[in-house]
Amino acid sequence: MGVGGHVQGGGYGAMCRQHGSVVDHLYAVEVVVVDAGGTARAVVATSDPGDPNRELWWAHTGGGGGNFGVVTRYWFRTPAATGTDPAGLLPKPPATLLKATVVWKWADLTADSFAAVVRNHGAWHTANSADGSPWASLHSVLILGNAALGTVTLSAQIDGTLPDAAALMTSYLDAVTTGVAAASTRTTATSPWLKATLKDPYDTGAFNRTKSKGAYLRRGWNDTQISALYRRLSDPGYDGHASVLLYSYGGKANTVAPDATAMPQRDSVLKANFTTYWPDPSQDDRHVGWMRGLYQEVYAATGGVPVPNAANDGSYINYPDVDLTDPQWNASGVPWQTLYYKDNYPRLQRVKAAWDPGNVFHHALSVTA
Repeated sequence: MGVGGHVQGGGYGAMCRQHGSVVDHLYAVEVVVVDAGGTARAVVATSDPGDPNRELWWAHTGGGGGNFGVVTRYWFRTPAATGTDPAGLLPKPPATLLKATVVWKWADLTADSFAAVVRNHGAWHTANSADGSPWASLHSVLILGNAALGTVTLSAQIDGTLPDAAALMTSYLDAVTTGVAAASTRTTATSPWLKATLKDPYDTGAFNRTKSKGAYLRRGWNDTQISALYRRLSDPGYDGHASVLLYSYGGKANTVAPDATAMPQRDSVLKANFTTYWPDPSQDDRHVGWMRGLYQEVYAATGGVPVPNAANDGSYINYPDVDLTDPQWNASGVPWQTLYYKDNYPRLQRVKAAWDPGNVFHHALSVTA
């Protein structure tokens, strides 16, 4: 299984609340870089404090892909690990997972029920995302599918070997569903970790054109934002397959200093991915416009984008969005570089100047020297 650019953007997954972000375990990278004379060479850069190439390693801990060179190899090692046995260098996954889903049909969801689900979900994560929480191994995604998809789904998992796994899961599901009048279907199952992890390949079928956006949340969305989501997602006239996905975050990932890696978002509790899919290229403008409108409404109070403040913390470079460079869609006055990198951007610029002086590696959201 390839990890590719997922790592370079910072990386996250189902165990980040318990063990931190992917780059918190990145020890080294091998990168093919190009010098000022146009000569390519492979360089190994590590996290070792004395490594003269250390800044190149640092840039790959959240600086995003396609900026500094071509990564041909990764080495992973948890900072606290000792010895040389590969089996002891990274956190071990649980032997089993307790998985649960709660599904609401759009036909049953009123504006009040939708708001209760989103509000409860945000409140729970705001209150339970400190490192060492009893729910540290819990990971969930609230999938706010639109009316065309037909459902809103909460999918959750927790370490199934915990003696109180069932009670912890029930407490979480009850917290998200409390006060929700709409009917729902709840299921739970336990299975080996690897089987559960590899079970659900993501295939959009013919709906293979997409527009996505992202955001970090320091707390749950407010009622005005939730109303905007409901209005857009419940629209029976929109036929794209759209979802707003809210992923659990925080925990151990928030124990790392914002400048220790290139990824500065280290006090958020949720990561949001706004996405829509459609099959017909001739309809690109309509679907892209729909997504732009949704995002702009949700973040209307901050110029149409998640400007870092008490509630937002910018966006995730692995959900690249060129709209953030356009004042028509980013009216905040805050540059896109700040939304992705915050105070780490000048340091990334210095790495760019040192390791890609000819700007060989560039794209619409490149780091520029």
